[in-house]
Amino acid sequence: MHKKMLGKLALGLGVAVGAASANAYVLFEGFDQGRGESTPLATTPNSTAAEASFKGNLVGTGTETFEGFGTGTSAPLVLNFPGAGTATLSGGSGQVSRVVPGTTNGVGRYSVPSPSSSAFWEVGAGSSGDFSIAFTESIAAFGFYGIDIGDFSGTLTLELYSGAELLDSLLVSSGNVTGGSVLFFGLIAENAAEEFDSIRFRTTSGSGDIFAFDNMTIGTAEQVCTGPQCDSGSSVPVPGTLALLGLGALAIRLRRKVD
Repeated sequence: MHKKMLGKLALGLGVAVGAASANAYVLFEGFDQGRGESTPLATTPNSTAAEASFKGNLVGTGTETFEGFGTGTSAPLVLNFPGAGTATLSGGSGQVSRVVPGTTNGVGRYSVPSPSSSAFWEVGAGSSGDFSIAFTESIAAFGFYGIDIGDFSGTLTLELYSGAELLDSLLVSSGNVTGGSVLFFGLIAENAAEEFDSIRFRTTSGSGDIFAFDNMTIGTAEQVCTGPQCDSGSSVPVPGTLALLGLGALAIRLRRKVD
């Protein structure tokens, strides 16, 4: 299939078209074009659909909303994922920022997706702003929202680690978007060899980009489920692969061919 057609199909499903990677993670991505620096998006249909698809293959996951941190709190942060454990966010020049719900900070960053939420993690793009999240146990699923990422041509890449071993590097955003844009990016390991215990967010600054992150969600292998078990809320670990994930969950792994 031609890569442009593949991209259109992925957008309609709320599933990522990912760059070729060393492993075969199932990727979920949705993107909503922003309305400028001063106007938050009232709805994020593509990002919200991607998040729903991601969570539709998990049970009992936990989400860190950053609402429990004080404004200006810097790393290290102990992140809390109710029902799924904790993690430590370290490094970078970031801080927890807040806006009045339903507004931006004047330069395109705000909390999503709820109009009543206000907090988010904000970091200056570039090597000095790179940060890591270390989990207390091996993780099979990770998803998050990114706000205002790349409006000044900055880029975002995720590196997945098991101990000191780099498992994969995934390009999330290559920049050149409108201010205030929102994306959701999620991934699920297909087998035990792809499980990770830390993630590094690597960024480039472009022309002085600043990124915002919100609503990070994690899940262990035991929280990955398929088919009717997801609907019933029962966690059924998947032995070795997620290849049987159905169209009903929109979890189709679409990969871009390398020309």
